[in-house]
Amino acid sequence: FDVECEDNIGGNGSSYLSINNHLSKNNYELINFTVCNLIFIEKDFNQNENKKVEVFEMIEKLNKAFSKLPGVGSKTAQRFIYHLLERDRLGGLELSKALKEAMENVKNCEQCRTLTEKNICDICSNDARDKSQLCVVETPSDIHVIEQSGAYKGKYFVLSGYLSPIDGIGASELGLDELEVLLSNQEVIELILATNATIEGEVTAHYIHNLAKKYQIKTTRIAHGIPLGGELEYTDINTIAHALSGRKDYNQ
Repeated sequence: FDVECEDNIGGNGSSYLSINNHLSKNNYELINFTVCNLIFIEKDFNQNENKKVEVFEMIEKLNKAFSKLPGVGSKTAQRFIYHLLERDRLGGLELSKALKEAMENVKNCEQCRTLTEKNICDICSNDARDKSQLCVVETPSDIHVIEQSGAYKGKYFVLSGYLSPIDGIGASELGLDELEVLLSNQEVIELILATNATIEGEVTAHYIHNLAKKYQIKTTRIAHGIPLGGELEYTDINTIAHALSGRKDYNQ
């Protein structure tokens, strides 16, 4: 709004400047008019608010990015963000660099579909591994767990999921056509089904079992039941049912 106020700077008191002129000039050090003071305070306040909005937009963007991780909610993401911004900015930069490199360089193995930086992963390229055994798992992290056990020396095939028609995940999305090519090469003698003990995992295992039957390949399923050191009293009924149905001869 265009209000005239007396310019007391310089002491002559004769010239009048509009508030707009005061806002456009920065060479005055003192303004005696309350309305002008309020205008200048309001201007500075708006500038600070704009800066705050920009900062909060960046933090909100980071929050949404962290919240995409499994098990990380908005509050946990906020703790991560403020820790990096307040205490470990160097760590934050290292994290962003490592993520960028991984997103650009890590890909799927051309044979087993696990994650690797090479075209063929180290397990598939290792001639010492048993080609006659092929273990089918749902995720690359499942391979890591099995390898830690040291009980398996064969090769793997990663589905990267399970059959779920409702979600639009069919045989082609799981790479089952690639699996069939491996089975048709007549090198696999035993197909080990290591999908999760869920309804989706069981359906997927049944589908793959039927696929293997076409090539007369032996199909086995990893055992499910009472964990080592577990007690029946604290075991859920579904696990007990699996353990009973999968019982074996004590002499084996």
